[in-house]
Amino acid sequence: MPFLVFALSGGTVPLPLTVLQILAIDLGTETLPALALGREPAEPGLMNRPPRQRGSTIIDRHMLIRAWGYLGIISAVLVMAGFFLTLHRAGWRPGAPTGPGSALHHAYRQATTMTFLGIVACQVGTALAARTERASLRSVGLLTNRLLIWGIAFELAFAAAIVTMPPLQAIFGTALPDPAMLAILIAFPVLVWAPDELRRAVLRHRTRRR
Repeated sequence: MPFLVFALSGGTVPLPLTVLQILAIDLGTETLPALALGREPAEPGLMNRPPRQRGSTIIDRHMLIRAWGYLGIISAVLVMAGFFLTLHRAGWRPGAPTGPGSALHHAYRQATTMTFLGIVACQVGTALAARTERASLRSVGLLTNRLLIWGIAFELAFAAAIVTMPPLQAIFGTALPDPAMLAILIAFPVLVWAPDELRRAVLRHRTRRR
């Protein structure tokens, strides 16, 4: 989504995420939580469901809709809102220069950092949602997958180091956002997880009525 916004704007919107920040996400923040989800125990009620249809695949239409059309859309909206809000607070307007030496360059680095941190925060909410397909998070317990908890802790510590330590700031082009903007990030995991939890509750209700 960040690159799509940049491309469709014809460059009037600067890149919301740098290449090195993408590498930090792909190789750093999401690796351990993703591996931990692979060790998630079977969710309650799994053996009470009918078997999969012959010829069905693990990656099906339902999974893609949930991942890209639901969790992905919510995450994209939150992340881009953080990026644009950071720039707007600094007085940016579409087309205004944000490159090195410009008056808005520091604000631009803060904005890309908000994009980076927003993606990390949304990853936490997505990881909690992805623990089950139908069962609620309450039924499996928030802390039962200890590997995931440690993976999230590493993810947050790694992201914090990238945005606070000067040597890493220079490498990844980050700048610590204002406290008010950082406070907004606290809500991101809940805003990603909660709608999916509600969707699963509706699905369970419909299943019981059949």
